[in-house]
Amino acid sequence: MDKKDSMTIDGIPVGIDGEKNLLELIRKVGIKMPTFCYHSELSVYGACRMCMVENEWGGIDAACSTIPKDGMNIKTNTDRLRRYRKNILELLLANHCRDCTTCSNNGKCKLQDLALRFNITGVRFPNTAAQPLIDDSSVCITRDAHKCILCGDCVRMCNEIQNVGAIDFAHRGSKMTISTAFEIPIAQSPCVGCGQCAAVCPTGAIVVKNDTQKVWEALENSDTKVTVQIAPAVRVGLGKKMGMNEEENAMGKIVAALRRIGFDEIYDTSTGADLTVLEEAGELTQRLGKEKSIPLFTSCCPAWVQYCEKNYPELLPNVSTCRSPMEMLASIVKDQSSTSARCHVHVAVMPCTAKKYEAAREEFKIEGKPNVDYVITTQELILMIKEAGIVFNELEPEAVDMPYGTMTGAGMIFGVSGGVTEAVLRRLSSDKSKTALMSIAFQGVRGRNGVKETTIMYAEKEVKIAVVSGLKNASDLIEKMKAGDHYDFVEVMACPGGCICGAGQPFAQEKARDSRGKGLYAADKLCTIKFAEENPLIMPLYQGILKGRVHELLHVDYLQGKGHE
Repeated sequence: MDKKDSMTIDGIPVGIDGEKNLLELIRKVGIKMPTFCYHSELSVYGACRMCMVENEWGGIDAACSTIPKDGMNIKTNTDRLRRYRKNILELLLANHCRDCTTCSNNGKCKLQDLALRFNITGVRFPNTAAQPLIDDSSVCITRDAHKCILCGDCVRMCNEIQNVGAIDFAHRGSKMTISTAFEIPIAQSPCVGCGQCAAVCPTGAIVVKNDTQKVWEALENSDTKVTVQIAPAVRVGLGKKMGMNEEENAMGKIVAALRRIGFDEIYDTSTGADLTVLEEAGELTQRLGKEKSIPLFTSCCPAWVQYCEKNYPELLPNVSTCRSPMEMLASIVKDQSSTSARCHVHVAVMPCTAKKYEAAREEFKIEGKPNVDYVITTQELILMIKEAGIVFNELEPEAVDMPYGTMTGAGMIFGVSGGVTEAVLRRLSSDKSKTALMSIAFQGVRGRNGVKETTIMYAEKEVKIAVVSGLKNASDLIEKMKAGDHYDFVEVMACPGGCICGAGQPFAQEKARDSRGKGLYAADKLCTIKFAEENPLIMPLYQGILKGRVHELLHVDYLQGKGHE
């Protein structure tokens, strides 16, 4: 038997089993190393120097960028290393805003957390923090340059995972900053509002745009009817922060909390997702029949739609004309109240920052008024629940309101990468048996791989399908198609893993991402109705409000639209 490579960490022997750096091995033995700039899905940058370890010869190495070797002997917790880390933290704090109590990242800031962990009770150096430099131009995110510690997480996320390139390092030395090209406002840059830069920012230099005050004001107005819809992914994204398990379905408690906050009617966006399934499946079969504008790209993700508009405008005819589930449901809800004398404000709780941009697009306004007045993210909902003093764990679960409280499992799995495709496959399948349902789940569309491919037979024709999450993966797939690869249907979600990992959700590591996906699939299993077309609400909608108005209320023409101006 071959001898297994091993090394020693703080006197503990540990086997090397394919770990790509010392940091992974250190975490393997239960030691929580401090880091600012390390994310397993991003390239190794090694800038923050917080993960330094001491080797047996007295030298120090960055654990994130050092490859483990047989026989190595390192220490992670010596007096020298502790002093070294404290010096780094003091220098960062000397050049950083210290208004922690009023910072939107208060309580979840890595700099704050590490300062507490290393017992930083004072800073020996004068505070050289610049005056606040806030870029509030985007409807999705807010940037505050004087809170930046130059860890580079946002830059690598924007460039490596999302392939957007809206921000990068600018200038040199002490004048170095994270900036857009020519320091233009972020709203005028190639930014698509996905918010993944905010998701990885450790200090609050980039945060989700907070619209909760506008919602509070609407709720306070007794002359205003305020309705709200909740996206599928939110039910598995909020629980951990509210004292529940990561994968636990918190939908019932969310509904109860929203009622206490004061919303008049509460709906499930999954109902809108069922409509999307029917319309998108119909569009796919129509295009397959004509063999025109293939592949059909999904249109549920607003960051992907904007990415396509800015980078591949020639592909817009291939993007589905279906509105997103949020906009489909909002169109119907707002249309039904259009004759009411009472003012109607419709709110959407979403896992996604780009939904704020989508709600503001001209295509989704009627006489200048948006169908969705305000989008708040899961993070913002958590703030509202806490501000209202609601003890979330003690709430008794409640049901959403009718008529938009009837949904199917197909609509609920929209929140995970591959969920849209699986829901469409359920619709296209002529076999509605449990066995067929299980076989669809094993078609290869599930899992957190950034690119998944499968082939199905439909109407005696081979249909090739791709499922991608992360805009870099989408870009790579498009380049493959330009080189000759053929696909008939492509699902694209901007956020890696899908909406469950949207930037509006509390940030999740890999294990938590898997748990959230399992949570949505578990909700699907418990749902009595599995197929979108079997939703009892659907037929009355098509025979009623949608009769003769399907395209008007459920579809959009991005080629003719003006976007958000």
